[in-house]
Amino acid sequence: MSARVVVVGSANLDLVVSTPQLPRPGETVLGGDFRTVPGGKGANQAVAAARAGAACEFVGAVGSDEFGRQLRDSLTGAGVDVRGLRTAPGPSGVALIAVDQAAENFIVVAPGANAALTDLDAADRAAIGAADVLLLQMEVPLPTVVRAADLARAGGTTVVLNAAPAAPLPVELLDLVDVLVVNEHEAAVVAGMFSDDPAALLDALLALVPRVVLTLGARGAAYADRQGVRRTVAAPVIDAVDTTAAGDAFTGALAVGWAERGGVLDADAVTDALRWACAAGAACAQRPGASTALPERAAIDALYATTYRGTE
Repeated sequence: MSARVVVVGSANLDLVVSTPQLPRPGETVLGGDFRTVPGGKGANQAVAAARAGAACEFVGAVGSDEFGRQLRDSLTGAGVDVRGLRTAPGPSGVALIAVDQAAENFIVVAPGANAALTDLDAADRAAIGAADVLLLQMEVPLPTVVRAADLARAGGTTVVLNAAPAAPLPVELLDLVDVLVVNEHEAAVVAGMFSDDPAALLDALLALVPRVVLTLGARGAAYADRQGVRRTVAAPVIDAVDTTAAGDAFTGALAVGWAERGGVLDADAVTDALRWACAAGAACAQRPGASTALPERAAIDALYATTYRGTE
């Protein structure tokens, strides 16, 4: 039976331009190709989970514009259940993205309809309660994130929070999180301390939540929990094309891997889930775009096998 994942989060249309280098403040640079790509951290992670093999439902909001129709069609085309996707009057969320020749990027988000996701109805509550994992981010109103996490806790559903964009998190949310997923910048903001030492960041975050996954980009990922399990895994070595959605690919795959391995993982299962998620992120970074680059399960499995076979 497929892992059941519910994502409560954002949907944006990404407006993406390639550029030789990212502009400095006040600088104008001449870009290259322009494209529109369905995105948003919530929608990306829902697509990532569905392509990684989950039965995934997305709860979010799009606008009444053409962008909204594109976003809805993108989700359904990826096999995501959109019964929880509202249409709000006005514009959809958009993200302005520049990607340079080194596959680095900057992103500016205008929330649009995502700000209208202010309530969860009976169908949403039932879906969250029946899921193995609830996956959350920080691109929709905070009270909605807290409410979803509270419903998951009441129903015995594992709460995975990707604390992005980076922001300090209230205690009422931290107390409901089972697994916190952050990059090094997000970790520093949530922990309220800046350090180049991943171990120090993990220690600080474990004072707030019971389990932490720290993504390290091309260096892989690290895990720590309050039971004393610590693991660091290397990422596959690839030629990166675009890292825009690699973190979402990682997080969506981690949610699936976590659910498939039983929810509360021992050290070996944690290592395996982290490696599989790293393979998903790396497979995504080998292709341009956001949701269009999110890998199918076969691609994740293939990169996992070629990278980690013989390292058990």
